Amino acid sequence: MAGSLAIIIILGLLMNELFEKIKFPGLLGMLILGVVIGPYGINLIDTGVLNISSDLRKIALIVILIRAGLGISTKELKTVGSSAVKLSFIPGIMEGFTIAFISIKILGFSFIQGGILGFIIAAVSPAVVVPQMLDLMNNKLGTNKSIPTLIITGASIDDVFAITIFTTFLGLYSGSHINISMKLLGIPVSILFGILLGLIIGMIIIKIFKVYDIESTKKVLIVLGLAILLTILEDRLKDIVAVASLLGVMTMGFIIREKSPDLSNILSNGFNHIWTFAQILLFVLVGAQVNTSVAFASGFKGLIIICIGLLARSIGVLISVKGTNLNYKERLFCVISYTPKATVQAAIGSIPLATGVESGDVMLAIAVLAILFTAPIGALGIKLSCKRFLVQE
Repeated sequence: MAGSLAIIIILGLLMNELFEKIKFPGLLGMLILGVVIGPYGINLIDTGVLNISSDLRKIALIVILIRAGLGISTKELKTVGSSAVKLSFIPGIMEGFTIAFISIKILGFSFIQGGILGFIIAAVSPAVVVPQMLDLMNNKLGTNKSIPTLIITGASIDDVFAITIFTTFLGLYSGSHINISMKLLGIPVSILFGILLGLIIGMIIIKIFKVYDIESTKKVLIVLGLAILLTILEDRLKDIVAVASLLGVMTMGFIIREKSPDLSNILSNGFNHIWTFAQILLFVLVGAQVNTSVAFASGFKGLIIICIGLLARSIGVLISVKGTNLNYKERLFCVISYTPKATVQAAIGSIPLATGVESGDVMLAIAVLAILFTAPIGALGIKLSCKRFLVQE
């Protein structure tokens, strides 16, 4: 296992550096590396690492969202307010239901099967999007209109809607007695609980660090540990109440920045260093989940479904930013930024097959194809368009 981690780290750093030198996103190089050295490639990654892959990816995602929270101010949130709320559900719902309906025609699915597939595909990938938005914030690109904050906030909640509606369709397929209205009501409840828990934990952290003199590195590790526990709490409470724990993690960072700027600076520096390591694990292991032979098995039909879904999502993004002060280039940038898919599709794409859903193998193939198709295009699109479409302060 140690040898596999060494290979991932060394080759990951090299691929990141190589792709950045040729003006491509470094994460793209790490994703490709994961595909090549993963179990569906030349198989250099030990099964022990693959067995804990989902936990390692979750920790890396937590690091991203803490950094995102530490980078967002109240002023920016007020600026993006209603647009961020609309971005969090309109594009995903439009994409999910569009795929649900066209799957009936193209694949011969029932509406429920189409809904399962639609909301596997519908989730945008914060793992791909958020790091690039943080880079834009550091470089003051688009910050004059808080565009990176708008996209970070919307993308962080987008997954909550997609996963909730996916589980609803899955329950309907299995014949479970599901109260759809209660499920939909559970979405804002989970968001509120996530924000509330993040707020409480963030305030506790501030109080503890004011009372006790703790060195900077330990402060970073304590915050990371509490953020991981918050996500575990979501699993423990899921039968009682839904909690959007990843949104809570981001709220922790946000409240620390607002109430204790000095502590925020310390944590930002620490998590920036951790991210150097975490991003390698995240993107290489996401790539390692991709079975290219399964992806290509979905063929041309799968690609058509993904493209039509992306078109519906793009219309949803444009509807969400309608009435804002964004010009047409900035709106187009928002459309591009909402393209990448990776983490959610890697996490839930195999669930229908595992639970005995008819054509679950087709759903998995299209989910994997969505990662292969949209993650590179989206990441590259953000990289190439940001300087052309956004204003630098």
